[in-house]
Amino acid sequence: MTVPRLLNLSLLILFPISWIAPLMRAGLLPLFGLSDISVLSGIGGLWHKDIFLALVVVFFALIAPIAKVLALEGLKSGRLPARIKPWLFHLGRLAMADVFLIAIYITLAKGMGVGRLEVGWGLYLFTFCVLLSLALSIFTTAKAEDLRSAPLKD
Repeated sequence: MTVPRLLNLSLLILFPISWIAPLMRAGLLPLFGLSDISVLSGIGGLWHKDIFLALVVVFFALIAPIAKVLALEGLKSGRLPARIKPWLFHLGRLAMADVFLIAIYITLAKGMGVGRLEVGWGLYLFTFCVLLSLALSIFTTAKAEDLRSAPLKD
C-alpha cells in the first residue's frame, strides 16, 4: 500500500477525533469559565434550535469528508471506475464547506464583543484533515482539470 493511500485511510481515524476535539472554547464574560465547543456539540446545539441547519452541517462536516475519503480509496484500489473522478472533485468542494462554516461562527462570535473565544486544538486538527484530504485528492488522482472534465472511460 502506498503512502498516499495510508494517509487517506488515516483520515478515517483523524476525522472522527477532530469532530470530538474542542474546536474552540467560549464564555460569556471573562470572569466565567469557558466551555469547549466541538463539531458534535455544535451539531447537538443546532439540533435543538434548527434541525434543517443541523442536517446541513452534518452533511458538510461529517458525511461529505468521509464519503470523499472512501471514494478516493475506492478509486485508488480499483474498486470504483475512473468515471467517478468528477464526482470526487465536487465531493471535495462540499467537504471544504465545513471549514467555511466554522470560520463564520468564529467571526460572528468575536464580532459580538460580549464574550471570550479561544481557538482549540481540534480546529487545527480538523483543518489539517480537510487540507490533507484536499491535497491527497489532487495529488493522487490527476490534474484538477482532469477532475472537472467529462467522465473517463474504463
